[in-house]
Amino acid sequence: MASNNHLPPKENALFKRILRCYEQKQYKNGLKFAKQILSNPKFAEHGETLAMKGLTLSCLGKKDEAYEFVRRGLRNNLKSHVCWHAYGLLQRADRKYDEAIKCYRNALKWDKDNLQILRDLSLLQVQMRDLEGYRDTRYQLLVLRPAQKASWIGYAMAFHLLKDFDMALKILEEFRKTQPQVKPYDYEHSEMLLYQNMVMVEAGLESEAVQHLTTYETQIVDKLSISETRAKLLLSQKKVEEAAAVYQELLDRNPENSEYYRGLEGTFAPQTLDDRLRVYSNMAEKFPKALAPRRLPLDFISGDLFRTAVDRYLTLALHKGIPPLFKNLRSLYNDPEKVQVLEELTLGYVESLKTHEKFHENDAENESPTSLLWTFYYLAQHFDRLSRFDRALEYINLALDHTMTLIELYVVKAKIYKHAGDINEAVRCLDEAQSLDTADRYINSKCAKYMLRASMLKDAEDMCSKFTREGISAAENLHEMQCMWFELECAALYQRQGKYGEALKKCHEIDRHFTEIIEDQFDFHTYCVRKMTLRAYVELLRLEDVLRSHSFYLRAAFIAIEIYLHLYDHPVTGNTGEKDLDEKNLTPAEQRKLKSKQRKKAIQEAKQKMKQEEQQRQQQQQQQNKAKNQDPELEGPKEEELNPDKLVKPGNPLEEAIRFLKPLQLFAMNSIETHILAFKIYCRKGKLLLMLQSLKRGRVVEPDHPQLHECLVMFLLAVRDQSGLPEVVRKVLEQELKPLVGEKDVAALNSEFLVRHGNSLPHRIASAKMMCRLDISMQAKSIALATALSTELDGCTVSTCSSLLKSLENGEFGKCESEIIDSYRAKCKEVFPLATIFASALSNGVIEKPNISDTAGLKEIKDSES
Repeated sequence: MASNNHLPPKENALFKRILRCYEQKQYKNGLKFAKQILSNPKFAEHGETLAMKGLTLSCLGKKDEAYEFVRRGLRNNLKSHVCWHAYGLLQRADRKYDEAIKCYRNALKWDKDNLQILRDLSLLQVQMRDLEGYRDTRYQLLVLRPAQKASWIGYAMAFHLLKDFDMALKILEEFRKTQPQVKPYDYEHSEMLLYQNMVMVEAGLESEAVQHLTTYETQIVDKLSISETRAKLLLSQKKVEEAAAVYQELLDRNPENSEYYRGLEGTFAPQTLDDRLRVYSNMAEKFPKALAPRRLPLDFISGDLFRTAVDRYLTLALHKGIPPLFKNLRSLYNDPEKVQVLEELTLGYVESLKTHEKFHENDAENESPTSLLWTFYYLAQHFDRLSRFDRALEYINLALDHTMTLIELYVVKAKIYKHAGDINEAVRCLDEAQSLDTADRYINSKCAKYMLRASMLKDAEDMCSKFTREGISAAENLHEMQCMWFELECAALYQRQGKYGEALKKCHEIDRHFTEIIEDQFDFHTYCVRKMTLRAYVELLRLEDVLRSHSFYLRAAFIAIEIYLHLYDHPVTGNTGEKDLDEKNLTPAEQRKLKSKQRKKAIQEAKQKMKQEEQQRQQQQQQQNKAKNQDPELEGPKEEELNPDKLVKPGNPLEEAIRFLKPLQLFAMNSIETHILAFKIYCRKGKLLLMLQSLKRGRVVEPDHPQLHECLVMFLLAVRDQSGLPEVVRKVLEQELKPLVGEKDVAALNSEFLVRHGNSLPHRIASAKMMCRLDISMQAKSIALATALSTELDGCTVSTCSSLLKSLENGEFGKCESEIIDSYRAKCKEVFPLATIFASALSNGVIEKPNISDTAGLKEIKDSES
């Protein structure tokens, strides 16, 4: 950091030593030299020394003092680039990038050619995607340092990111011309050439890109990238013979790559099914051990051709004992005819293997006993996919009787029980699998995940602790490692238990993980340009731009929004996030029993709290020790601690929900849940036009979704009940509602929806809910419609039926008699005998927690205990 201060020679030498100490991270020595300058009454208010002292203090973690000294220095010398630069560095450390950019610009007013300030400014501009500003800054750096490689590359990349491909290519070509003779296997030069070719492809200059690869092929180290890029470009240019030759070379290199086969098929442009099949048959003959040329045709052939081809593929895979065979064929299960063929063939294998020890009676050689085992294994997954859980369990048990030490069998058995609704038995199976190989981290994680779904939080943490750092709780260590699947399952668990504060804490932690990942790209802006990993760097920038489209963030956002909507409808007023039971309705014996439980719980919580405090103390000590060896400049600002008791009492739940909704509307527009949740938020805010917007967007994604139909009916009712709307809003509603509903009234629309989707259970439930909402006198009819169970109905699953059961209990169909609920639970138990959620409290031997929305559960507790 250059200085332009007005100090006598002695003090000026001390100031330069302060700068040197800062650059060498000798912060305590820097403070000593600053004290020597500031102790002189003549220079006690020297602005640049004060600013450097503040910057040094910030590196020692003393943020408040740092800001005080830097601001004091700035007040004493507003025309010093050192003061403004120091202030900008403080702002950058606190991730206030917009403010830091302002400080750097002010610094450049007084020293416009300062290289360090220009570099820091360019980093912030690309971090904030201020691409126009980044281009201008990189131009200044190029003018000041035209001999540096990073100056040229950074300037070219600015134009590339701005999609000004022509200018980017001109700069890259000029830079290439300035390069001396290229050394053999020069990786950095090779990457620069591949990046230049990447820009050509994105600019649509396909012929030039092919010529560029040919010209510089000897200088490019990554031969695989050359071949893949050339093949795609030649195929795009319809140069099929040349493209076919390249794809043949690629297949010789990797005969299991599906993309290569699809590219080769594109070069032949087959007109008939036989021509298309011939391409893969030739490749299967050329690569007899490869599975890809045998698997890919199964997607487009049918009838006898399919039976013959899949028979050959299945017998080969079952003979080899390939565990992911079912996953490889799972896409075929969208075709009922192919499913029937698969079932007939595999059942035939079982009979033939039992009788003749062969897949087919006329086969030449006998099969090993493991062939029967893997056939059982496949059939268990097959019937599980078809929701025929009894048959699935039958075959997985046969497989276990055959070989009871194969871990994969226990994993599949656990999945069957999970899909059938018995998560506790699924946990038992996975726990047994984990005990067979305690060093398998995948099985360990899978078991912990199932435990969380079975509400076994402590057991899940103990399971994970086998692979976490000692001396710290598993939950803390998993949080440090950004183990988001664990935090997601915890959030879902807390949501089910009604512990909304804890659930929101996990959702906010996941949100912070994504923020940290976005901040972490800062370190790569300089590194990637210096190391010339330019293609990977551009892909990184594009990934970071859509990072919150990841499924982990989407699931966390969905949970958070649902909780905030619940908190808006049922705000928490007590001291905790859980509502207390109505003790007045309990008998004296029940009250004594409840108080005894509360005392035991308080003792356990106190012990747990002491343990957590000790762990936190040890963790803080470790962090302090770690901080001594870590550059404090790289640390972000200390974020506010997430307190569940505060989170469960938000000042404005809907605004908090919108904060999670906005990324969904940007990155999850193709998810119907995004638009349904948006509608629910705006419905509570009374924003009719935004409700309409959510409906229209939802209809683009999935127009016949049952929940979207509920939203439409609620919207029409809201419009009907509104009075005194502004003229503009009224006209927009009239104009937009005609394409949606035409001239039909709400009841006719609901009836038509039911007729159109009468064979789908989720649609029938949605129609029944709206029927009851439109006319409460239709309650009995709507409940009868919704609770009419049949396995012939589409969507008749455990989750759909359990959701309806909760709706009946929560009063979404009006007040329901307990006999109706018990009768429906009994029907579900008949259809899904393994699902524990449909077992009554008495049959389980477990007293379920009452619903927090009312005290109706107290009666169930009394009845079950009596």
